[in-house]
Amino acid sequence: MNDLDPLSSFASLLTDQGRALLDEVRDTEPAQELAVATRLRREYPVGLVSAALGQARLRQRAVVKFGAADAGRMYFTPNGVEQSTRASVAAYRARRFQELGVRSVADLCCGIGGDAIALARAGIRVLAVDRDPLTAAVARANADALGLGELIEVREADVTEVATAAYDAVFVDPARRGGRGRVFDPEAYSPPLSWAVRTALEAPLAALKIAPGIPHETVPAEAGAEWISDSGDVKEAVLWFGTGEAGSVRATLLPGPRTLVGRGLPDPQVRPLGRYLYEPDGAVIRAHLVAEVAEELDGGGLIDETIAYITADSLKAGPYATAYEITDQLPFGVKKLKALLREREVGVLTVKKRGSAVEPEELRRKVKPQGPNSATVFLTRVKGAPTMLLGHPAPA
Repeated sequence: MNDLDPLSSFASLLTDQGRALLDEVRDTEPAQELAVATRLRREYPVGLVSAALGQARLRQRAVVKFGAADAGRMYFTPNGVEQSTRASVAAYRARRFQELGVRSVADLCCGIGGDAIALARAGIRVLAVDRDPLTAAVARANADALGLGELIEVREADVTEVATAAYDAVFVDPARRGGRGRVFDPEAYSPPLSWAVRTALEAPLAALKIAPGIPHETVPAEAGAEWISDSGDVKEAVLWFGTGEAGSVRATLLPGPRTLVGRGLPDPQVRPLGRYLYEPDGAVIRAHLVAEVAEELDGGGLIDETIAYITADSLKAGPYATAYEITDQLPFGVKKLKALLREREVGVLTVKKRGSAVEPEELRRKVKPQGPNSATVFLTRVKGAPTMLLGHPAPA
C-alpha cells in the first residue's frame, strides 16, 4: 500500500483498472516482483502497481486461512491476514450461532470481515463494525467480492458507541496486538475484556473471542468457555453468554467438529509408564480436560503430576489424544540417545517436548540421525526425573 494515503491506494484496486492489474499479478512470485513491477510501471501508475503487488502477496499468504478460492477474490491488510480468524473456525462458530436460533449478529471489531463472511454464509444478517477506515473499507469490499453485501452492513465506528439492542446476538473480537506486538493482559485488549463482558451480559446471546492462553480464573462466572483447535493447532478460546452453559468448559477439535465437555473430574493420578503414551490435543490441555481423556483409557494416568502426557497399558483409539507406542525409556543424555538411534538406524527423528528446556532442533543436530527408519522421541519428565521416551505413532 501507499504509505502516504493507504485508503486511496486501496480504493484504486477496486477500479476496473485495479482489478485488471490484480488479475495480471495474481501468481507473481516474490523473486519476480522487481522485474514485474518494472515492466508494469510502463503501463500503469507506479502507486497502483505497488498496491497490486502488495495485495497479491497478501492474498498468497491468506490462502492458508481462507482457501485459494476465497483468498483469490478477497482483499487484505497485513494486520488483517495476521489477526483474522481461520475460515474453518469462523464457520464452526457461525454454525453454533445458527443452531442457537440467531438470525442477526452485531460483529464488533470485525477486522477485514472473516467472521462476518462466515455468519452471512450461515444465513445470518450481520452488522460489522470497525473504527479503522481502511479496515472497514476492506471488510466492505470483501462482502461485495463474495456476493454477501446484502447480508453484511459494514460501519466505520467506535464499537463502544454502537447500539446493539436490535440484534439477536453480539460477537466481539477485541484487538490483541499493540504497537509492541501481542498483548497478554485482557484489560489491554482494544476494547478491554471488561467492556466486552459488560456488552455480552447486556445482549440476549454473545460470544467473545479471546486468546487461548487466558487463565481460567479470569473467565466470568456467567460464561461458558470453549477452546478450539484446527488440525491440532489451538486457534482461540471463546466465551459464550446466554447459552444456558454458564460455568461449562469444553474443547472442540476441527475438522469434525468433535467436542469434549468437562465433567469437573479431579486430576489423574501419576502412575508408572505403560506401553502407550497419549498426547492430548492442545485444546484439551488448554481447557484443563486431560482428566476426561484419561478416564476413557483403561488405567490411564499421568507420567508426572505437572506434565500433560497420559500413559496406559492398552491401546484405545479416540479423537482427543494421539497415541504412541513407547519402546524405550532412558534418563536424559544426548550420548545415550545417539547410540540408541544409531543402533535402530533411525534417520527421521520427530522430537517432542513437554517439561524440557532442550530445543528440538538443537537435539536433532547433536544426535545426527541416519538410517532408513523413523522414530519419535519425547523430552519430558517421568515422576520428576528428566527422561527421554522413544517410540512411534500407534496404529489408528
